[in-house]
Amino acid sequence: MHSFRNPLPIATTLCALALPLTPAALHGASGCAEDAMLVFDGSASMAELGFDTQRKTRIAEAREALRDAMPDITSVRRVGLLTYGPGASVDSCSNIDLRFGPRDNAAEAIIAEIDALAPKGLTALAASVRAASDTLRATSGPGIVVLVTDGNETCGGRPCALGSALAAERQDLTVHVIGFKVVVDFFSWDNPEQQDVGAGNTVAKCLADRTGGLYVSTETVGELADALRVTLGCALIGQTNPEIENAPRFLARRQL
Repeated sequence: MHSFRNPLPIATTLCALALPLTPAALHGASGCAEDAMLVFDGSASMAELGFDTQRKTRIAEAREALRDAMPDITSVRRVGLLTYGPGASVDSCSNIDLRFGPRDNAAEAIIAEIDALAPKGLTALAASVRAASDTLRATSGPGIVVLVTDGNETCGGRPCALGSALAAERQDLTVHVIGFKVVVDFFSWDNPEQQDVGAGNTVAKCLADRTGGLYVSTETVGELADALRVTLGCALIGQTNPEIENAPRFLARRQL
């Protein structure tokens, strides 16, 4: 059983929320016309082992989830990739790298980029999501941003303020946030909005809350792959299942 906060079996919920991503299903899909940007956490913490040294690093498990989920997703939606953390700048908060904008059949390119990624540096959540939003505005207009992160803002940005600004500026943009093995630092001086989201949550949750997106907390490869499919997948035209209407409730962050 997965650990999404869900009163129904996770398999049932995911079947209702995510379109079976096959070519035949394209004729019944809506929402896939919107381009997407995947914002991926490449900060140093993604390479940490944590308390259990027998487990894989976060980056290794995230790569497995991407290899599982992205081929299905990108067969029906144009997706681009932006990463943050590693880069040439001494100021790692400036290392926000637009790998490429939304493109068709991007799975192989996304997987290759993340396979080659060497995690390093800090977590510029707000600046990275703003850059992804600007990319969508320049290339296609309406769209979605899916942020995958294992932690909080560590570059002094204000994701909550950004979420409010994006909601006011761009009603055609939705930001979904996937927390992966999130560790929250409540005393970080460079995360000024932590108190705005409550105990146990990453400040990135504001981005989803304020733009009408989903926040999903994941701990395993399978959960991360499922969350990618839900946030980047497509709903069915005419689908009236109440589970879809209440998706934010079913995919709310589980209580720790």
